Amino acid sequence: MFRRLKSAFSNFVERVASIAFSKDKLLSELEELKLELLSNDVALEVAEDISSKLNKAIEDNVVKSREKLVEYLRDTILGYFREAGSIEFDKAVRSERPFKIVFLGVNGVGKTTTIAKIAYYLKEKGFKPLMVAADTFRAGAQEQLKIHGDRIGVPVFTGRYGVSPASVAYDSVAYAKSRGFDVVLIDTAGRMHTDVDLVEELRKVVKVVKPHMKILVVDALTGNDAIEQARFFNEKVGVDAVVIAKVDAYEQGGVPVSIIYAIKKPILFIGVGQDYKDLKLFDPIEYLERILPA
Repeated sequence: MFRRLKSAFSNFVERVASIAFSKDKLLSELEELKLELLSNDVALEVAEDISSKLNKAIEDNVVKSREKLVEYLRDTILGYFREAGSIEFDKAVRSERPFKIVFLGVNGVGKTTTIAKIAYYLKEKGFKPLMVAADTFRAGAQEQLKIHGDRIGVPVFTGRYGVSPASVAYDSVAYAKSRGFDVVLIDTAGRMHTDVDLVEELRKVVKVVKPHMKILVVDALTGNDAIEQARFFNEKVGVDAVVIAKVDAYEQGGVPVSIIYAIKKPILFIGVGQDYKDLKLFDPIEYLERILPA
């Protein structure tokens, strides 16, 4: 997990330390770092910001040792996460009843499976979740969510194929209120993130449900496309938090920091395996430990 990004930072730190922080050679090393970051899914603007700040810190003699260099990198990247803020998910869910969450994301990123994982997480925490199949157009979408529901013991609210997703979502909230559910997890369509009709459909769902949280699910393995999806959904529909799926198989490492930098919204969870329990609350400190040298 994140092995290649850690290698890029480690190699840079060792190279700079070996030339005794020579200002003459620093610029070429920073350019090399920037290229390595770009090759590991760090967005261009993030790579340039890191490079620029490092250059200034070394020029100003703020960073004069290997230890200070690692510390500066850590503080710089952690600053991006601080700017994006954080959400205490369990506390947030307890704030309203039922707590309504609309999930966004293109088909194939693992959105439906992620919803089931979060439902399982909530159930294990003592909540009573309801999953909602509001994708009424994709063949098999409702059946897929029902299979997950049966496996984890969480009810699934469905409507007829072809009806308005917004009406299904609206009815599910009324159903949840009348039957004492704590959390409503609404799965939505994700045909293409460039589909204008889909955007309008999602906006209607958001308008009628008035969710307490809109969570975007992205696939780490799609790299820069995940970052573009985050920008798109945040601009067109609005995103409150992000879940990054398939992190266990992701070696590059740049997606989390790039998404944070791009949309200034926190990452809630990461998917770390195939099982329903393979979902972890995202910890920026743990992320830094995985991408930076000791």
